[in-house]
Amino acid sequence: MTTTQYILALDQGTTSSRALLIDHQGNIHACAQQEFPQIFPSPGQIEHDPEAIWESQLFVARKIIIQNGLQPNNIAAIGIANQRETTVVWNRLTGKAIYNAIVWQDRRTAPLCQQLKNSGHETLFQQKTGLKLDPYFSGTKIQWILNHVKGARDLAAKGDLAFGTIDSWLMWKLTEGNMHMIEISNAARTLLFDIHRGQWDEQLLSLLDIPRNMLPQVHGSSELYTHTAPNIFGAPIPIAGIAGDQQAALFGQRCTQPGSVKNTYGTGCFMLLNTGTKAIRSSNELLTTIAWKIDHTTHYCLEGSIFSAGAVIQWLRDGLKIISSATESESLAASVENNDGVYFVPAFTGMGAPHWDPYARGTIIGLTRGTTAAHLARAAIEGIAFQVADVLEVMQKDSGMNITELRVDGAASANNLLMQFQADILSTTIQRPKVLEITALGAAYLAGLAVGFWKSQTDIDQQWHIEREFHPTMNRAVAMQLRTTWQRAVQRSTHWIEP
Repeated sequence: MTTTQYILALDQGTTSSRALLIDHQGNIHACAQQEFPQIFPSPGQIEHDPEAIWESQLFVARKIIIQNGLQPNNIAAIGIANQRETTVVWNRLTGKAIYNAIVWQDRRTAPLCQQLKNSGHETLFQQKTGLKLDPYFSGTKIQWILNHVKGARDLAAKGDLAFGTIDSWLMWKLTEGNMHMIEISNAARTLLFDIHRGQWDEQLLSLLDIPRNMLPQVHGSSELYTHTAPNIFGAPIPIAGIAGDQQAALFGQRCTQPGSVKNTYGTGCFMLLNTGTKAIRSSNELLTTIAWKIDHTTHYCLEGSIFSAGAVIQWLRDGLKIISSATESESLAASVENNDGVYFVPAFTGMGAPHWDPYARGTIIGLTRGTTAAHLARAAIEGIAFQVADVLEVMQKDSGMNITELRVDGAASANNLLMQFQADILSTTIQRPKVLEITALGAAYLAGLAVGFWKSQTDIDQQWHIEREFHPTMNRAVAMQLRTTWQRAVQRSTHWIEP
């Protein structure tokens, strides 16, 4: 039996749950992954079974411990990174969810958001939470569940209902109902949390008609919260670090200084710019949000959220069936020299930053009889890069910072064609680290710092290494023309579904 210790990182994502063992050098010793079902009740609606999330996460965590011949005492701590905004409401007495988890991509509450805007509340929400009034966030999802699940309001009035984002749900399950908490970067995504005062806001709760007693206790990002219930892994294991997946990636990329920026290419694309201890209010439709809270100090960031990135490649595979695996998209796209005038705006569930249009829908434009599957694949890959360029442009305006390098991670960042096109279209250096599992690594770092697995952030900084850099090679005038045509395509996809 080994006496080596690891951090167990639980990376609970939108399409799969993963568990990773991280060693002292920041290397990934082992990884286990399991997908779980996506539920689509109607167009624009996406749900998950909360029990399926928990069961898949528990399965991979136990699997990785057993397969590597470990005992609970080989795990120094557990760190959690989670899909954010996804909303679970459960009965405190039974521990069972009263409805499926409503996923961050879900757009069903667009009419409610519009109603709040029409009533003049948007500025108030933005000032307090740094967020847009958009279906993306948890608050309106909670209200929808309370209004649509029979008996929910009565249960809430009695104090029997608990709300949580996925970190809260996992903590509840890992402690067998002994801890109802939320980490601060997740709390900041609910539309209910004042990011400046660092607490739940009664005025916002009242506007959304959500009882205060449903809410979890807010904790920092790197602290010893509690231990797992003995039954879960055979003995208690410390849980000591949590962050929303994008904040975890920012921390894992070591973007800990103001002005440093990363972009994660996952199901969606998420660009975060560290603004230090100052919350910069956006004038260009970005989000002001909390990066993390460590040692009682809150750090902030600007964020641009793109709803569909890797999801576009999944659609080519599962919807159109023109590729059999995600990695095939690169070779197919590379088989043609350019997009041949085809542009793909992947607004499957509306558009995020900087457009914020829940009524936009996916658009493929510029088709001719000469268009092939390769052109579609290339347009899909380029569509991801164009969206990122839109966000980086306004991020520089908001922050007043000139961003000369972008650190990248996420599954699609392994696509060299995408990364080179991204560098070209941004005229910015792209830095891809050796370890792409940055989200899990960030959660591990947060947990490890809290229990002394790593002595300081300076120690962790030494572990970040570049695998490859991509430098712009495209003529700037050509890049600008491509972006201009992209903007025309975006205009044709907006407001397609009328409220």
